[in-house]
Amino acid sequence: MRKTHRTGSYFYRILTVIFWTSLVFTAGYGWYYTEHQIPEHFSIAEGEEESIVLDLPFYTTILSESEEVVLKGDSGIPQDEIRIRPDQEFSLYAKKEGQFRLGLKLFGAIPFKQISVDVEDASYAVPCGMPVGIYLKSRGVMVVGTGIVTDENGNEAEPAYGILQSGDYIEAINGQPLSDKEALVTSLNRMGESEALLLVRRAGKELELSVDTVKTEDGSRKLGAWVRDDTQGIGTMTYLKEDGSFGALGHGISDSDTGRVVEIENGALYETEILGIEKGSTGNPGVMAGVIYYGPGSRLGSVDQNTDCGIFGTVDEKFSQKVLQQSVEVGHRQDVKKGKAWIRSYVSGSACDYEIEIQRVDYNPARENKSLVFQVTDERLLRLTGGIVQGMSGSPILQDGKLIGAVTHVFVQDSSRGYGIFAEDMMLH
Repeated sequence: MRKTHRTGSYFYRILTVIFWTSLVFTAGYGWYYTEHQIPEHFSIAEGEEESIVLDLPFYTTILSESEEVVLKGDSGIPQDEIRIRPDQEFSLYAKKEGQFRLGLKLFGAIPFKQISVDVEDASYAVPCGMPVGIYLKSRGVMVVGTGIVTDENGNEAEPAYGILQSGDYIEAINGQPLSDKEALVTSLNRMGESEALLLVRRAGKELELSVDTVKTEDGSRKLGAWVRDDTQGIGTMTYLKEDGSFGALGHGISDSDTGRVVEIENGALYETEILGIEKGSTGNPGVMAGVIYYGPGSRLGSVDQNTDCGIFGTVDEKFSQKVLQQSVEVGHRQDVKKGKAWIRSYVSGSACDYEIEIQRVDYNPARENKSLVFQVTDERLLRLTGGIVQGMSGSPILQDGKLIGAVTHVFVQDSSRGYGIFAEDMMLH
């Protein structure tokens, strides 16, 4: 009898563990889908009916909180509340522009998420894919790091250590605004005393910092800081709108030493020529090698924003004349689906669309510029570049005739795979 009791108790404990494990798994599974597979918001065009499929884990009731946004389920009869099965298609119809909300209830009873719906005019843009040279001027003189300097007596010192930080921007010295690093050097050399009062921008806040400069053997004064006031490189133009505004890269331009997105005062686009391509391989992303032609006659446009979602500005007439492609509708995030798509690139010397396979769509990623995961399947591009190489960031992604995203990053261990950003996320910045 005792043995039977012990056996029953053992199985009871096993069933308890299985029950709680299943409960935790179900809760975690539901949380994952809520956070990553169901969008926080999406946009639809005014006056158009749009079919939507949400990758829902369970039976869900969807409620429209405004009569301006009409839901349609299997019956085809407009309702303010419908019940759908996982992966079941439903339709939205928006009567007027504005921002509205949809509510989601699990099993028709448990509220678990709200989705913001932006109703706006349909947007159109030209998917470009053209390489451009990029020059950015930082807003203030950027501190890359601190270092040791030798004074006039041969002693070593690091005066800025613990005072200035990588990613700081020096805006003024001794009350005089700075335009570039040359102005900083000139101001230091004109100082009669060793102490320099700096106005520094750090994480959006302005600080007044005092640094004892070092007088070196040649009579100049130094802060003991490495600084930079500009950056440049080659990237790809994603789209051009009718008003001349553009978006490129799909990610921000970061400083090579600090890894932070450069806070800019202004910037410009210039003509570039691709001289060669180093193919990507396992553990070694490839690169497009080229030359940027600086000069008034080679200028293509201005840059006024450098953000996590790309660089933005306005093109000159010279660039507009180069663009021969037609405008297409900009797809919304709910339009994007796993499966066949294309990226447009000039890596061969002329515009060409290359086939890819979208493998994952993340509506709420930790980083906006990693919303899509795709793999290059086009043998032409694989032979030419090995997949995605540096310089292709910004290449537009097209699906079902719409501009739905842009290439942003390559997988270091597999150059045939890459990340992308939703086109509508780029256009929000």
